[in-house]
Amino acid sequence: MLSILFYTLSLLATLVAASIQIVPGSTVTTAGTNQHMQAHGGGIVEVDNVFYQIGENKLNGSAFQSINCYSSTDLVQWTFVNELLTLQASGDLGPNRVVERPHVIYNDASSQYVMWMHIDNSSYGEARAGVATSSSICGDYTYLGASQPLGFQSRDLNVFKDTDGTAYLLTEDRANGLRIDLLSSDYLSVESATYLYAQDYEAPALYKDGSTYFMFASHESGWAPNDNIYCTATSLAGPWSAWADFATAGTNTFSSQTAAVVNINGVVMYQGDRWESANLMTSTYVWLPLTLSGTTATLHNEVNWILDISAGTWTTGPSETTPEAESSANSWAGGARILTCSACSNGSDIGYIGGPAPGGTLTFNGISSTVSTTTTIRIHHLNGDSTQRYANVVTNGVTKVVAFLPTTGGVPGTSILTVPLNSGTGNTIVFEAYDAGWAPDIDRLMVPVS
Repeated sequence: MLSILFYTLSLLATLVAASIQIVPGSTVTTAGTNQHMQAHGGGIVEVDNVFYQIGENKLNGSAFQSINCYSSTDLVQWTFVNELLTLQASGDLGPNRVVERPHVIYNDASSQYVMWMHIDNSSYGEARAGVATSSSICGDYTYLGASQPLGFQSRDLNVFKDTDGTAYLLTEDRANGLRIDLLSSDYLSVESATYLYAQDYEAPALYKDGSTYFMFASHESGWAPNDNIYCTATSLAGPWSAWADFATAGTNTFSSQTAAVVNINGVVMYQGDRWESANLMTSTYVWLPLTLSGTTATLHNEVNWILDISAGTWTTGPSETTPEAESSANSWAGGARILTCSACSNGSDIGYIGGPAPGGTLTFNGISSTVSTTTTIRIHHLNGDSTQRYANVVTNGVTKVVAFLPTTGGVPGTSILTVPLNSGTGNTIVFEAYDAGWAPDIDRLMVPVS
């Protein structure tokens, strides 16, 4: 009897954890700002079982605003922690400057976190690498300056810390190729050249699997995505294999560009940016499990996927129910009404949600879950503005603020909502005004079958 009870509890625990999903390309609303995560061009650093995403703030265009840091324990729910570097009155971090691709590694000897980043003017004519330090991963960083490493240009860059503690700067030298350069023991300067790929590649990311090094990179196509590539070696000094695609050819790496490749307790994860050049703050994150086998790297697309961090495993997302906003099972009031939407799943959606008091509301009734669980629900929406819209989303009486990025061409976008559901069909999800503003039009929900 005890063994049966233990099995049942274990199964329920698995079910409860199973619905927290990573959804590539979605709006990620962060606690502390209630806005879409602004940490582009960066990567995840793990410290004491907490994950920190560090990257560029593009909220108000392409010029430097800040380098942001967010924290999470599950890679789905994120909280804003700090601006690591902030806009200054002048200098490298001043107005109309370029500060891109910040990447951080920890120096054990100095007990310092070291950040390297691309520093430039608005015409990309300086091509320098900057460095900053902090005593804590998400603390205030002290900017130390920038230079052209070994006298060469430096644009898209990254850093790599080998298993022996030796660190390297990976940097795009537009005139000569893609470089691997050895950093000094304190990681604050470049000591010598290690390898030069004599090709015009950018957005490098280096990962070590056993004794094999995998270098990932992008072709040069501006903000537009392309089929990113990789090569392998058993020594950073080479020889390196021929470059090859790692995602399905012709998909432009699932519309993304390499930012980082990280290990999440044994799961290798690709981090890419889905850049939106016309409105950079709407750029999203394409995070996918990456399979490494021998000297082969393979990336498959997933609409959503489940990362079990404690087990070091991942699975594809579960099946879903897809309640339509305009279904007769739901209710709407206060001016909210059915609108025609040719690209929506059923040819229509519910609009005029929110707005000034009393404000329009949309209530999804009868949301079903087979167990009591916390789950990630995908929300298909339309937002014709150039800025984010917001809604209070009330699930079984508990309110969360959700951000919704602008959509283009009348095609619905995706925001995610991670909330507890009760077992049964009595769950309700209500969309209403946030701060008297207009919410987006809502097409439908995708609710995991847990």
